[in-house]
Amino acid sequence: MMLPVRGYEGQRVGILGLARSGLAVAAALKAGGAEPVLCDDRADAMEQAAAEGYTTADLANDDWPPLAKLVVSPGVPHLYPAPHRVIQRAWGEGVPVDNDIGLFFEAIVGTGARVIAITGTNGKSTTTALIGHVLGQAGIATQVGGNIGRAVFDLDQPAEGSAVVLELSSYQIDLARTLNPDVAVFLNLTADHLDRHGGMGGYFAAKARLFGTGRPRVSVIGVDEPEGRFLANRLRAGRDPGEGVIAMSATRALGGRGLSVSARDGVVTQWVDGAESARIDLGGAIALQGEHNAQNAAAAFAACGAFGVSSNEIAAGFNSFPGLAHRMQPIGSAGRVRFINDSKATNTDAAARALATFERIYWIAGGQAKEGGIDQLRPYFARIARAYLIGEDAALIAETLGQEVEVVMSGTMQQAVMQAATDAAADTDSDPVVLLSPACASFDQYPDFEARGEDFRAAVARVDGFVAR
Repeated sequence: MMLPVRGYEGQRVGILGLARSGLAVAAALKAGGAEPVLCDDRADAMEQAAAEGYTTADLANDDWPPLAKLVVSPGVPHLYPAPHRVIQRAWGEGVPVDNDIGLFFEAIVGTGARVIAITGTNGKSTTTALIGHVLGQAGIATQVGGNIGRAVFDLDQPAEGSAVVLELSSYQIDLARTLNPDVAVFLNLTADHLDRHGGMGGYFAAKARLFGTGRPRVSVIGVDEPEGRFLANRLRAGRDPGEGVIAMSATRALGGRGLSVSARDGVVTQWVDGAESARIDLGGAIALQGEHNAQNAAAAFAACGAFGVSSNEIAAGFNSFPGLAHRMQPIGSAGRVRFINDSKATNTDAAARALATFERIYWIAGGQAKEGGIDQLRPYFARIARAYLIGEDAALIAETLGQEVEVVMSGTMQQAVMQAATDAAADTDSDPVVLLSPACASFDQYPDFEARGEDFRAAVARVDGFVAR
């Protein structure tokens, strides 16, 4: 059953942006007794909304209907690089501007549901899915949504004692008027979306809002960047050591008083006042290999522990976690050869994390290269036994690999998989991995990275002796 938005009965609420989240919040407002007024820059979206019985209006130009609030989809810029003209008009009319995340936190008050919210630059989706999986395996009724999977108002009405695990982007956090999670997670911060936030400071400020408006009961803060250390220090003000703030690192054990979690060399360790209190070896967690996934696991350990899940239950959940499709996803093996689908690696930052995870790699790469090519991956060339190149910029990638990596110009995914599987099977001196981690966009050959990953999976399924995971 849908979660209705109450408190706006008989009032008009404007909705700007009619993609997934906009339509879902329109239905939730209507279910709660409000009259949504829908607006989008796309004529076809407006026509479809009208055909479904919604009131539509050009809120930038039409006579302004009396609105209690304007709800804006996350893809619509509200400040930088320039505020949308409907938002500017709302400011002039004195109409509060919000988004579906702010409405969601309003709507769940009194339901008895608990919320874990995850943000950061890298690893949000995997951490969100992992927390949802661990909680579900531990017997807690759990839904996962937000920036991953289902929009918040596509979720079922949460029951008392249940959990809602939300991935939240900086876009979603920045505009929400209400943010009150029980547990909030800050993973890391690297430069991204700077045009939308007016620079790195604005980007960090958007992320940090998750921890400011409602001050979560527990904050899990990655402290491997200065912004995280600043945030953790600020949140500890006025609290006893160890109360409400869990520091988390993927690079070192954290001393000092209070609770912390680290992830080094494939082991997640919990520390209390500098002494080890629990540990989980990730060797059995096939979908959580690599330093970046160790950080995700450390954050999940802290968040799930804050929900009362035992370390043994968390370990079992880690080991049974299937991973997210197209993100360092183990899909099976043929003899000793493992096949990993990392089609989501559309840039060199993401591909670097994959290449750093394995020692002997038969690498499938290529597509539409980003600015700068793949030169950033040079430190990992020694791990690549052979590269199988596909797509528009295969020649550019081959030029960068030069004499350091043997190159096969495969052209197509089917050809690349068959060549890589054959060569890896003949490699008797290693534990070989056929890795699709393209370091490029997919649009030259596929509609999106998901389609590319599914093509890889289909090609691997035809390899002799393949056994799906």
